[in-house]
Amino acid sequence: MTDVLETALTRRFGCRLPVIQTAMGWVAKPELVAASSNAGAFGFLAAAVMAPTEVREGIARLRDMTPHNFGVNFHSFQPGAAEIVQIILENADRVRAVSFGRGPDAKMIGSFRDKGIICIPTVGAVKHAEKMVALGCDMITVQGGEGGGHTGAVPTTILLPQVLDAVDVPVVAAGGFGDGRGLAAALAWGAAGIAMGTRFLMTAESPVPAGPKAAYVKAGTGDIIVSTKVDGLPQRMIVNPLLGRIEKAGKVAMWKRALEAGMDMKRQTGMSWAQVIATARGMTAHGEMPLSQAMMAAAAPMMIQRAVVGGDAQNGLMATGAVAGRLKDLPTCAELLSQIESEARARVGALCGQDKS
Repeated sequence: MTDVLETALTRRFGCRLPVIQTAMGWVAKPELVAASSNAGAFGFLAAAVMAPTEVREGIARLRDMTPHNFGVNFHSFQPGAAEIVQIILENADRVRAVSFGRGPDAKMIGSFRDKGIICIPTVGAVKHAEKMVALGCDMITVQGGEGGGHTGAVPTTILLPQVLDAVDVPVVAAGGFGDGRGLAAALAWGAAGIAMGTRFLMTAESPVPAGPKAAYVKAGTGDIIVSTKVDGLPQRMIVNPLLGRIEKAGKVAMWKRALEAGMDMKRQTGMSWAQVIATARGMTAHGEMPLSQAMMAAAAPMMIQRAVVGGDAQNGLMATGAVAGRLKDLPTCAELLSQIESEARARVGALCGQDKS
Protein backbone atom coordinates (compact mmCIF):
# COMPACT_ATOMS: atom_id res chain seq x y z
CA MET A 1 0.00 0.00 0.00
CA THR A 2 1.26 3.46 -0.85
CA ASP A 3 2.26 5.59 2.13
CA VAL A 4 0.07 8.72 2.15
CA LEU A 5 2.98 10.73 3.53
CA GLU A 6 5.31 9.75 0.70
CA THR A 7 5.22 12.61 -1.79
CA ALA A 8 7.37 14.29 -4.41
CA LEU A 9 8.95 16.25 -1.53
CA THR A 10 10.06 13.18 0.41
CA ARG A 11 11.22 11.38 -2.72
CA ARG A 12 13.26 14.28 -4.09
CA PHE A 13 14.67 15.53 -0.79
CA GLY A 14 15.15 12.13 0.83
CA CYS A 15 13.37 13.10 4.07
CA ARG A 16 10.94 10.88 5.97
CA LEU A 17 8.10 13.40 6.23
CA PRO A 18 6.81 15.98 3.71
CA VAL A 19 7.72 18.88 5.99
CA ILE A 20 10.24 21.67 5.38
CA GLN A 21 11.85 23.71 8.15
CA THR A 22 12.24 27.13 6.58
CA ALA A 23 15.34 29.32 6.61
CA MET A 24 14.52 31.97 9.20
CA GLY A 25 17.32 34.51 9.56
CA TRP A 26 19.46 34.00 12.70
CA VAL A 27 17.13 31.17 13.75
CA ALA A 28 17.78 28.41 11.19
CA LYS A 29 21.29 27.73 12.42
CA PRO A 30 23.01 24.33 12.18
CA GLU A 31 21.56 23.19 15.52
CA LEU A 32 17.95 23.68 14.41
CA VAL A 33 18.57 22.40 10.87
CA ALA A 34 20.18 19.22 12.22
CA ALA A 35 17.44 18.69 14.82
CA SER A 36 14.62 19.09 12.30
CA SER A 37 16.36 16.91 9.71
CA ASN A 38 17.19 14.19 12.23
CA ALA A 39 13.52 14.17 13.29
CA GLY A 40 12.29 13.54 9.75
CA ALA A 41 11.80 16.97 8.17
CA PHE A 42 14.02 18.72 5.62
CA GLY A 43 15.91 21.64 7.12
CA PHE A 44 17.22 24.78 5.44
CA LEU A 45 20.24 26.72 6.69
CA ALA A 46 19.64 30.49 6.77
CA ALA A 47 22.68 31.60 4.77
CA ALA A 48 20.96 34.79 3.58
CA VAL A 49 22.13 36.52 6.77
CA MET A 50 25.61 34.98 6.75
CA ALA A 51 28.98 35.97 5.33
CA PRO A 52 30.67 33.39 3.07
CA THR A 53 32.97 32.20 5.87
CA GLU A 54 29.94 31.62 8.09
CA VAL A 55 28.20 29.67 5.35
CA ARG A 56 31.23 27.44 4.87
CA GLU A 57 31.48 26.83 8.61
CA GLY A 58 27.74 26.21 8.94
CA ILE A 59 27.71 23.62 6.16
CA ALA A 60 30.79 21.91 7.63
CA ARG A 61 29.08 21.68 11.01
CA LEU A 62 25.91 20.29 9.46
CA ARG A 63 27.88 17.62 7.65
CA ASP A 64 28.96 16.38 11.09
CA MET A 65 25.67 16.95 12.95
CA THR A 66 23.30 15.02 10.69
CA PRO A 67 23.58 12.09 8.27
CA HIS A 68 20.74 13.61 6.25
CA ASN A 69 20.99 16.02 3.36
CA PHE A 70 19.84 19.60 3.92
CA GLY A 71 19.11 22.83 2.08
CA VAL A 72 20.64 26.30 1.99
CA ASN A 73 18.79 29.59 1.60
CA PHE A 74 20.48 32.66 0.13
CA HIS A 75 19.82 35.91 -1.75
CA SER A 76 21.69 36.58 -4.98
CA PHE A 77 22.01 40.26 -4.01
CA GLN A 78 23.58 39.70 -0.56
CA PRO A 79 27.26 40.55 0.02
CA GLY A 80 29.46 37.65 -1.09
CA ALA A 81 26.65 35.94 -3.00
CA ALA A 82 28.92 34.63 -5.76
CA GLU A 83 31.22 33.01 -3.21
CA ILE A 84 28.25 31.54 -1.34
CA VAL A 85 26.94 29.98 -4.54
CA GLN A 86 30.35 28.43 -5.13
CA ILE A 87 30.42 27.04 -1.58
CA ILE A 88 27.01 25.48 -2.13
CA LEU A 89 28.12 23.91 -5.41
CA GLU A 90 31.25 22.53 -3.73
CA ASN A 91 29.00 20.77 -1.21
CA ALA A 92 26.50 19.38 -3.70
CA ASP A 93 26.94 15.90 -2.24
CA ARG A 94 25.08 17.06 0.90
CA VAL A 95 23.24 20.24 -0.10
CA ARG A 96 20.15 18.75 -1.71
CA ALA A 97 18.28 22.00 -2.34
CA VAL A 98 18.50 25.78 -2.41
CA SER A 99 15.74 28.24 -1.60
CA PHE A 100 15.52 31.93 -2.35
CA GLY A 101 12.97 34.69 -2.71
CA ARG A 102 14.23 36.41 -5.82
CA GLY A 103 17.37 37.12 -7.78
CA PRO A 104 18.86 33.98 -9.40
CA ASP A 105 18.66 33.94 -13.18
CA ALA A 106 18.33 30.95 -15.49
CA LYS A 107 22.11 30.53 -15.71
CA MET A 108 22.55 30.29 -11.94
CA ILE A 109 19.54 27.99 -11.59
CA GLY A 110 21.05 25.84 -14.34
CA SER A 111 24.36 25.60 -12.48
CA PHE A 112 22.54 24.22 -9.43
CA ARG A 113 20.54 21.75 -11.47
CA ASP A 114 23.70 20.54 -13.22
CA LYS A 115 24.99 19.54 -9.77
CA GLY A 116 21.74 17.81 -8.85
CA ILE A 117 20.66 20.57 -6.45
CA ILE A 118 16.92 21.22 -6.41
CA CYS A 119 15.84 24.85 -6.75
CA ILE A 120 12.76 25.61 -4.65
CA PRO A 121 12.08 29.36 -4.40
CA THR A 122 9.42 30.85 -2.13
CA VAL A 123 6.77 32.93 -3.88
CA GLY A 124 3.70 34.90 -2.81
CA ALA A 125 1.97 35.37 -6.15
CA VAL A 126 0.93 33.22 -9.10
CA LYS A 127 2.96 35.27 -11.60
CA HIS A 128 6.11 34.78 -9.54
CA ALA A 129 5.55 31.03 -9.42
CA GLU A 130 5.13 30.94 -13.19
CA LYS A 131 8.30 33.00 -13.68
CA MET A 132 10.37 30.74 -11.41
CA VAL A 133 9.21 27.63 -13.24
CA ALA A 134 10.01 29.29 -16.58
CA LEU A 135 13.55 29.95 -15.30
CA GLY A 136 13.99 26.25 -14.56
CA CYS A 137 13.08 25.80 -10.89
CA ASP A 138 12.19 22.24 -9.88
CA MET A 139 9.68 22.96 -7.11
CA ILE A 140 7.87 25.95 -5.60
CA THR A 141 7.02 26.93 -2.05
CA VAL A 142 3.89 29.08 -1.93
CA GLN A 143 3.56 31.35 1.10
CA GLY A 144 0.12 32.76 1.72
CA GLY A 145 -0.72 35.90 3.67
CA GLU A 146 -0.70 34.06 7.02
CA GLY A 147 3.08 33.69 6.81
CA GLY A 148 5.60 35.46 9.00
CA GLY A 149 7.78 38.46 8.24
CA HIS A 150 7.17 40.02 4.83
CA THR A 151 3.87 38.72 3.59
CA GLY A 152 1.27 39.19 0.90
CA ALA A 153 -2.46 39.80 1.13
CA VAL A 154 -3.73 36.57 -0.46
CA PRO A 155 -4.54 33.81 2.08
CA THR A 156 -2.95 30.40 1.65
CA THR A 157 -6.37 28.84 1.06
CA ILE A 158 -6.75 30.96 -2.07
CA LEU A 159 -3.16 31.25 -3.29
CA LEU A 160 -2.25 27.57 -3.00
CA PRO A 161 -4.91 26.21 -5.40
CA GLN A 162 -4.23 29.11 -7.77
CA VAL A 163 -0.56 28.15 -8.03
CA LEU A 164 -1.34 24.44 -8.20
CA ASP A 165 -3.49 25.17 -11.23
CA ALA A 166 -0.87 27.41 -12.84
CA VAL A 167 2.35 25.34 -12.70
CA ASP A 168 3.28 21.75 -13.42
CA VAL A 169 5.95 21.24 -10.75
CA PRO A 170 5.46 20.04 -7.16
CA VAL A 171 4.19 22.80 -4.87
CA VAL A 172 4.83 23.08 -1.13
CA ALA A 173 2.37 25.04 1.03
CA ALA A 174 3.50 27.65 3.57
CA GLY A 175 1.70 30.24 5.67
CA GLY A 176 -0.43 29.19 8.64
CA PHE A 177 0.79 25.61 9.10
CA GLY A 178 1.77 24.16 12.47
CA ASP A 179 0.36 20.67 12.93
CA GLY A 180 -0.71 17.42 11.30
CA ARG A 181 -4.16 18.70 10.46
CA GLY A 182 -2.55 21.38 8.33
CA LEU A 183 -0.35 18.81 6.61
CA ALA A 184 -3.38 16.63 5.82
CA ALA A 185 -5.23 19.66 4.46
CA ALA A 186 -2.29 20.68 2.26
CA LEU A 187 -2.01 17.16 0.86
CA ALA A 188 -5.75 17.17 0.17
CA TRP A 189 -5.34 20.37 -1.86
CA GLY A 190 -2.67 18.63 -3.92
CA ALA A 191 0.47 20.09 -2.33
CA ALA A 192 3.58 17.94 -1.94
CA GLY A 193 3.93 18.97 1.70
CA ILE A 194 4.17 21.94 4.02
CA ALA A 195 6.87 24.42 5.02
CA MET A 196 6.89 25.85 8.54
CA GLY A 197 8.92 28.67 10.06
CA THR A 198 7.24 29.92 13.23
CA ARG A 199 6.42 26.40 14.42
CA PHE A 200 10.12 25.46 14.23
CA LEU A 201 11.13 28.77 15.81
CA MET A 202 8.96 27.70 18.73
CA THR A 203 10.87 24.50 19.52
CA ALA A 204 13.37 23.51 22.17
CA GLU A 205 16.25 23.45 19.67
CA SER A 206 15.52 26.91 18.28
CA PRO A 207 18.37 29.28 19.25
CA VAL A 208 15.98 32.15 20.06
CA PRO A 209 16.57 33.26 23.68
CA ALA A 210 14.06 32.51 26.43
CA GLY A 211 12.56 36.02 26.63
CA PRO A 212 11.43 36.27 23.01
CA LYS A 213 10.37 32.61 23.01
CA ALA A 214 8.10 33.36 25.95
CA ALA A 215 6.64 36.29 24.00
CA TYR A 216 5.84 33.98 21.08
CA VAL A 217 4.14 31.48 23.40
CA LYS A 218 2.18 34.22 25.17
CA ALA A 219 1.00 35.99 22.01
CA GLY A 220 -2.60 35.46 21.00
CA THR A 221 -3.98 36.18 17.57
CA GLY A 222 -4.91 39.68 18.74
CA ASP A 223 -1.28 40.39 19.63
CA ILE A 224 -0.06 39.88 16.06
CA ILE A 225 -0.43 42.56 13.38
CA VAL A 226 0.78 43.35 9.89
CA SER A 227 2.78 46.59 9.88
CA THR A 228 3.97 48.68 6.95
CA LYS A 229 5.83 51.15 9.15
CA VAL A 230 9.05 49.17 9.57
CA ASP A 231 10.33 49.28 5.99
CA GLY A 232 7.34 50.22 3.87
CA LEU A 233 6.37 46.62 3.07
CA PRO A 234 3.80 44.52 4.95
CA GLN A 235 5.40 42.55 7.77
CA ARG A 236 3.61 40.35 10.29
CA MET A 237 4.99 40.84 13.79
CA ILE A 238 4.19 40.46 17.47
CA VAL A 239 3.08 43.71 19.07
CA ASN A 240 5.61 44.97 21.64
CA PRO A 241 6.81 48.39 22.87
CA LEU A 242 9.19 48.95 19.94
CA LEU A 243 6.60 48.08 17.30
CA GLY A 244 4.10 50.24 19.14
CA ARG A 245 6.44 53.24 18.94
CA ILE A 246 7.08 52.61 15.26
CA GLU A 247 3.36 52.32 14.51
CA LYS A 248 2.57 55.63 16.26
CA ALA A 249 5.51 57.58 14.85
CA GLY A 250 4.85 60.78 12.92
CA LYS A 251 7.38 62.34 10.57
CA VAL A 252 9.58 63.84 13.31
CA ALA A 253 9.44 60.68 15.39
CA MET A 254 10.12 58.62 12.27
CA TRP A 255 13.31 60.56 11.60
CA LYS A 256 14.34 60.16 15.23
CA ARG A 257 13.74 56.42 15.03
CA ALA A 258 15.52 56.29 11.66
CA LEU A 259 18.61 57.93 13.15
CA GLU A 260 18.49 55.55 16.12
CA ALA A 261 18.19 52.60 13.74
CA GLY A 262 21.07 53.96 11.65
CA MET A 263 23.24 54.27 14.75
CA ASP A 264 22.32 50.72 15.71
CA MET A 265 23.28 49.50 12.24
CA LYS A 266 26.52 51.50 12.32
CA ARG A 267 27.45 50.05 15.71
CA GLN A 268 26.70 46.42 14.82
CA THR A 269 28.17 46.38 11.31
CA GLY A 270 31.07 48.82 11.62
CA MET A 271 29.71 50.85 8.70
CA SER A 272 30.44 54.56 8.44
CA TRP A 273 27.54 57.02 8.32
CA ALA A 274 28.25 57.44 4.62
CA GLN A 275 27.84 53.69 4.10
CA VAL A 276 24.63 53.58 6.14
CA ILE A 277 23.14 56.45 4.12
CA ALA A 278 24.35 54.90 0.84
CA THR A 279 22.66 51.62 1.77
CA ALA A 280 19.45 53.46 2.58
CA ARG A 281 19.57 55.57 -0.60
CA GLY A 282 19.88 52.38 -2.61
CA MET A 283 16.40 51.48 -1.35
CA THR A 284 14.96 54.81 -2.50
CA ALA A 285 16.33 54.56 -6.05
CA HIS A 286 12.86 53.97 -7.46
CA GLY A 287 11.15 56.51 -5.22
CA GLU A 288 9.31 53.79 -3.31
CA MET A 289 9.91 55.21 0.17
CA PRO A 290 11.34 58.32 1.83
CA LEU A 291 14.91 58.29 3.11
CA SER A 292 13.83 58.07 6.76
CA GLN A 293 11.81 54.94 5.99
CA ALA A 294 14.66 53.49 3.93
CA MET A 295 17.12 54.03 6.78
CA MET A 296 14.83 52.02 9.02
CA ALA A 297 14.51 49.34 6.34
CA ALA A 298 18.30 49.12 6.06
CA ALA A 299 18.54 48.75 9.83
CA ALA A 300 15.47 46.50 10.28
CA PRO A 301 17.58 43.32 10.40
CA MET A 302 19.45 44.82 13.33
CA MET A 303 16.15 45.35 15.17
CA ILE A 304 15.14 41.75 14.51
CA GLN A 305 18.54 40.53 15.69
CA ARG A 306 18.08 42.47 18.91
CA ALA A 307 15.17 40.15 19.74
CA VAL A 308 15.97 36.76 18.23
CA VAL A 309 19.72 36.91 18.93
CA GLY A 310 20.11 39.43 21.74
CA GLY A 311 17.00 38.33 23.61
CA ASP A 312 15.39 41.77 23.99
CA ALA A 313 11.67 41.12 23.53
CA GLN A 314 10.78 44.72 24.39
CA ASN A 315 13.11 46.69 22.13
CA GLY A 316 13.59 44.24 19.24
CA LEU A 317 11.21 43.16 16.48
CA MET A 318 9.70 39.67 16.41
CA ALA A 319 8.54 38.51 13.00
CA THR A 320 5.95 35.76 13.17
CA GLY A 321 3.37 33.82 11.27
CA ALA A 322 -0.26 34.19 12.29
CA VAL A 323 -0.10 30.60 13.52
CA ALA A 324 1.85 31.72 16.60
CA GLY A 325 -1.45 32.99 17.97
CA ARG A 326 -2.57 29.42 18.63
CA LEU A 327 0.76 27.76 19.48
CA LYS A 328 1.35 27.47 23.23
CA ASP A 329 4.26 25.08 23.66
CA LEU A 330 7.96 24.58 22.86
CA PRO A 331 8.36 20.89 21.95
CA THR A 332 11.54 19.29 20.73
CA CYS A 333 11.72 18.80 16.97
CA ALA A 334 11.37 15.06 17.51
CA GLU A 335 8.21 15.53 19.59
CA LEU A 336 6.76 18.01 17.12
CA LEU A 337 7.29 15.86 14.04
CA SER A 338 6.07 12.71 15.77
CA GLN A 339 2.87 14.52 16.66
CA ILE A 340 2.51 15.95 13.14
CA GLU A 341 2.96 12.50 11.62
CA SER A 342 0.45 10.75 13.87
CA GLU A 343 -2.11 13.54 13.51
CA ALA A 344 -1.77 13.71 9.73
CA ARG A 345 -2.15 9.95 9.38
CA ALA A 346 -5.22 10.03 11.63
CA ARG A 347 -6.87 12.82 9.64
CA VAL A 348 -6.14 11.22 6.27
CA GLY A 349 -7.37 7.90 7.64
CA ALA A 350 -10.61 9.50 8.82
CA LEU A 351 -11.15 11.08 5.41
CA CYS A 352 -10.62 7.71 3.75
CA GLY A 353 -13.16 6.03 6.04
CA GLN A 354 -10.62 4.16 8.15
CA ASP A 355 -11.80 5.83 11.38
CA LYS A 356 -14.71 3.64 12.56
CA SER A 357 -15.29 5.41 15.87
